Amino acid sequence: MKKLVLLVLLTFVCTQTFAQKKKGGAHNNTAISSSTAAKLPLAKLDNLLVEIKTGNFQVSIADKDNTDSTLVIKPAEDTFKPLECKLSSYKSNGSLLYLLTWVEKSATKTDLKSEDVLSNYSCILEVTTKKLVFSNTETTSHIIEKVFLDKGKNASETQEKLRREGYHFVLNPDGSIFLKNKKSEKILFYDAAKIEYLPKKK
Repeated sequence: MKKLVLLVLLTFVCTQTFAQKKKGGAHNNTAISSSTAAKLPLAKLDNLLVEIKTGNFQVSIADKDNTDSTLVIKPAEDTFKPLECKLSSYKSNGSLLYLLTWVEKSATKTDLKSEDVLSNYSCILEVTTKKLVFSNTETTSHIIEKVFLDKGKNASETQEKLRREGYHFVLNPDGSIFLKNKKSEKILFYDAAKIEYLPKKK
């Protein structure tokens, strides 16, 4: 009888120890997965990786000889979080180019004013020469402000404004660029010899 009781107790202890190890293992796998996910590129296409590395928002280029080079888009602080990051390729005037787009959001708020800012970024890269051949930023600010109507600040009203800055960007099927704002619009064409976008010659 004593042997039977001891056998049951031993089986119970072994089962509990195994279960705890299994739980711990699962937790470790989750931690590894989360850590790995944090290091994943924001976008990937061909031999290009868009990532935040060593204080920069950059495109890493893997060459055929397994040496990596980078094209820095801009410095990036720890708080930098690009949204909807996309990388696509297209041809213009016989050249292969890459379009990188992303969105940035910010918000500020005081007792009298709140401002939400949405910025759409567009950058075009020529990878062979590792050159940024075009960049554009379109920013929309939504502002809500409490404005006093008298010097004694006894009466006030809430004013709402929508402010736009920069150009709205469109990449045309032929590889040209269409830019438009309230005051003007223009079309730029890629000059393969100068490796840049320029207005069409008259």
